[in-house]
Amino acid sequence: MERPEEPHSTTADLPVAGKTDQNWIEITDVFLESVKDLELGELLHDELFGLFDAMSAIEMMDPKMDAGMLCNRGARKITSFEQAVADGLLPLNDLPPPTLLGIIDGTLARLVSWLEGHSLAQTVFTCLYLHRPYAPQDRALKVFCLSVYKLLDVIKDLLHKAMVFEEEDFQPMQYGFHLNPDISEQRMIGMLREVEEELHRKSRNKQCEPEIQAIFVRIKFVRIFLQVLNTLRKEDQPSNSLNDCQRLLQSGVEMLQAMKETVQMGQGANDDDDEIACFEPSINQRLLPPTFPRYTKIKKRSDAIVHLLEMLERFKVVCRAQGLTTFHQTLELFADFSQSGPCLVSRSALQLVGRNTGSSREALREALRNFCGPHALSSRALPAARSAADGFLARASRPAALLLQLSGHNRARQRDKLAMLLDDLAVLQEEAERADSACALALGQPPRPHFATWALYHTLRTQALYLLAGFELELYAEHEYYYIYWYLYECIYGWLISTLSRADSLLQEAWNGTAAVATGSGKGTRRQKPNKAARRPRPHSKDAVRLQAFQQLAGGYFKALLGLLREGLLQAPLPGFDRERVRFEHRFGVFSRLETPPSAAYRDFRAAAQAAGSQGSEQLFLSAGRHFGQAGQLLAAGGPADSPLARTAKTNFVLLRLLAAGHRPKIKPTFCFNESRHFPVICLTEGQLTHE
Repeated sequence: MERPEEPHSTTADLPVAGKTDQNWIEITDVFLESVKDLELGELLHDELFGLFDAMSAIEMMDPKMDAGMLCNRGARKITSFEQAVADGLLPLNDLPPPTLLGIIDGTLARLVSWLEGHSLAQTVFTCLYLHRPYAPQDRALKVFCLSVYKLLDVIKDLLHKAMVFEEEDFQPMQYGFHLNPDISEQRMIGMLREVEEELHRKSRNKQCEPEIQAIFVRIKFVRIFLQVLNTLRKEDQPSNSLNDCQRLLQSGVEMLQAMKETVQMGQGANDDDDEIACFEPSINQRLLPPTFPRYTKIKKRSDAIVHLLEMLERFKVVCRAQGLTTFHQTLELFADFSQSGPCLVSRSALQLVGRNTGSSREALREALRNFCGPHALSSRALPAARSAADGFLARASRPAALLLQLSGHNRARQRDKLAMLLDDLAVLQEEAERADSACALALGQPPRPHFATWALYHTLRTQALYLLAGFELELYAEHEYYYIYWYLYECIYGWLISTLSRADSLLQEAWNGTAAVATGSGKGTRRQKPNKAARRPRPHSKDAVRLQAFQQLAGGYFKALLGLLREGLLQAPLPGFDRERVRFEHRFGVFSRLETPPSAAYRDFRAAAQAAGSQGSEQLFLSAGRHFGQAGQLLAAGGPADSPLARTAKTNFVLLRLLAAGHRPKIKPTFCFNESRHFPVICLTEGQLTHE
C-alpha cells in the first residue's frame, strides 16, 4: 500500500506561473473614466464594495502586505522534501560542515522570527529537513531537527501557561505539524549531549576543521537552551530550584558569544550568498489563508544570535525573581522588566516564576505590614480583627495578581488593561474601608485607614501609569500635553505624596505602639513615652522624594506648555474644529468610575490654566524653570546627579530661563523623548533663538 503524502508537503498541484485558462480584459481606461470625478482621497461607496473590500484592494499586490507578491514572483518551481532529495539538492548524510553550520544558523534565525510574531509555516517549517526529521542519516542534523521540534513544543507550552501574549505577539497555529515527537525532554537532552561529546572529540583533533568546533558550540547551546526553558516553564517551583539554571545561563551566554564570532563560517551567511536549498519560503503557502496578512522577512543570523543573547540575560533576572517574598518587591521588578524589552518568552517565564508567589496572601500580608503596619495583621490581634484582615487579603489577591499579570503583556496592551483594572481597584477600596471599620470595631479603637491607604496608593499608581503610557505610545497630540501634565501635577502626584505621608504616620504609630507594649511588659521596667520609645526613619521617604520630583516635572511642563501656547509657538487646532472639553473628558473619562480620588472636571482645569496664564508668558516660563530646578535638586538627592531625568530637568531649566529672559524661537519647538519616555526635553538650539 502506498503511503499517502502529508498535507504540508504537497506541492505537485501548485500552479505554474505563466500558464492560465482565464481571458484577461484590460480595464485601465474604463477605471480611469469611472473615477475622474473623484477628488484625491475620496472613496466610492457601493453596497457591493464596502470598506472591507476597499482595504483588501489597497493591500493587494503591496509587497509589505501581500505575502504572495514575493512567493509567486517568477516561474520558480517549489520543491518538496522528496523532490529535493531525488534531485540531489538535500544530502542526508556526510554534509559538509559549512552546510550543516548554515542549516543550524538559518533554522535558529527562523525560530527567532517565529518568536517575534510570525507564523510557523512561514518561518521554522520553511526548512525542508524539519518536514522529515527522522530522514537525515547525519546524526548531528537528525538530533538537531528533533530538538527544534522539542524547543517549539516547550516554548509553546510556556507561553500558553503564562497567557500574556496577544495576536500581534505570537501565532500558536501549528498548520498540521505535530510538534510533540515521541521523545521525552530528558531523552532529547541526552541525545544532544551524545552528539555534543562526539563533536567535542572530533574538535580536539589538530587537523579538525574550525567549522566542527562551531557546530559543537551550537549543539551545546541548543541543549542548554532546552534545559533552561524546560526548567522555567514549571509553575510553583520550590525555593532555590533555579540555582542550577543560573549556571546553565552563563554557559549559554558563552556559547552564544562563540556563535557570534563564527556566524560567517556557515553557508549562506552573507547577504550576497544564495540561500541553502533546504530553505523553501513557499513550501507551506497552500496552508496559509488566501489573504494572509503580511510577508515574513526572516531575521538575519547575526541579529538572531543577539536576540538569543539578550533573552538569556533577561532569564538571569527571571531567576532572581524567585527570591522575592513581598508583593511590592515583585511588582517593582515586574514593572522594570516590562520596560527593559519586548521579549515575549522572558516575560512569560517571569510570570510563571514570580506571579503566584508575589500575589499570594503571605506576600500581601508582608507588603501591608511594611507599608502601613496594620495591627490586625499582628499575631496579638483579636480573632475578629484578624478575620477581617484575612478577608481583605483574600479579596486583594485578584487585583494584585492582575497588576503583576498586566506587566507581562506588551506595552501597547498594558494601557487597556490598566483601564480595566481600575474597576477592580474601585471595588477593593470599598472592601478596604469595610475592613478598616471592622478592625476598629473589633479592637475598640477609632477607625484607622490602614487598608484604605494601601488600596488608594495602588489606585493612584495605576492612574499615573495609565496617563504616562499615553506618552510612550504617542497617543497625545502636542497641544494636549499641558492638561495631561496638569492632571499629573495637581491630581495624581499630589495625592500619591499625601498617601505615602499618611502611610508613614500609620507605620510610625504601629512601631510606637509595639515599643510601648514591649517596654511595659516587664516588671519594674520604667515605661517610656511612645514618641521616644522608638524613633525610626520614615521608610517611604525615598519614594516620596521621587514622587515630589515627578510632581515638579509635571508642573514645569504644564506651565511651560501653557506659555508656549499663549505665544503661539505650539500649533493648536482651528477654533471651529476644536472641542477641548471633549478631548479632556475623553482622556480622563476612565477615572470617572473612581470615588477616591475624585475625578477632576474640565472647569477645574480651565480655572487653573486661567489663573496661571494671567501672570503673562515670561512669568509662566520663569515659574516653569523653578519647577524644573527643584525637580533636578530632588532627583540629585534621591539618586545619581547624571540620571536621564536629571539631565532632562537641567536642560529644560536652562531653556526656560532663556525664554523667560525674552528670547523667542524662530521655529516651532520639538519634544525629544530619548532621555525619558514620559518627560521630554524641549528642544531648541541656541541658533534658533532671537532676543526681542
